[in-house]
Amino acid sequence: MNASERVAQIEARLRAALAPQRLVIEDESAKHAGHAGARDGGGHFDVTIVAAQFAGKSLLQRHRLVYDALGEAMRKDIHALSIHALTPDEV
Repeated sequence: MNASERVAQIEARLRAALAPQRLVIEDESAKHAGHAGARDGGGHFDVTIVAAQFAGKSLLQRHRLVYDALGEAMRKDIHALSIHALTPDEV
């Protein structure tokens, strides 16, 4: 799977599970060239997601929602993920 396919997969899964009002996905894999995860094919991504589902949830709970939405991709297509999970009121 190439980088643009990974980004599309991340976007599709997050939109389906969390219906975000805003979603920005940055592929930062090039910054990690030569890193063990990059050599194994896993990408490095930065995600900013704004969703009403995060209301009343702790940071850990928000991250778990994102990880759950990404499912198997977290184990085989994504090596590193930086998450900025916000409610609409926090933007």
